[in-house]
Amino acid sequence: MRRAVPRKDLPEQLRKIAALSRAECVERWTETFGQAPPIYASVRFLQRVLARALQIRLMGDYPVQLRRELKSLARTAERGEKSAPSTGPGSCLLREWNGRVYRVEVTPAGYILDGQTYRSLTTIARRITGAHRSGPRFFGLRTRKAG
Repeated sequence: MRRAVPRKDLPEQLRKIAALSRAECVERWTETFGQAPPIYASVRFLQRVLARALQIRLMGDYPVQLRRELKSLARTAERGEKSAPSTGPGSCLLREWNGRVYRVEVTPAGYILDGQTYRSLTTIARRITGAHRSGPRFFGLRTRKAG
């Protein structure tokens, strides 16, 4: 049976989980997940998973989009591939084309090139080259798939 824990008591509950013995962790794990924990799991691992389960129950899990991105990064790491560079707000993308260096600033509203805001990198790549190109690939954020 799950214990009712007010959100304000979360820090105290996390401290209690961190102080659990192996036997107490196994008991709490079985109570929380309905089955025994992995046999060779360390006490620290059990404590961390129990703490995370408590946090999810009280505060909710990560948003779906973030979970997808994390899974994608994990798959990329498993294959030994490099992950795409981060392009969050504040990033700056540089690309040389026909002797000119283009500087694109990433903002929450889109991408800024030469003082003008664009909604997509593909639009910027088209403006620079005069032809349709993948904007992320043009700026080196993605590579062409082998095939």
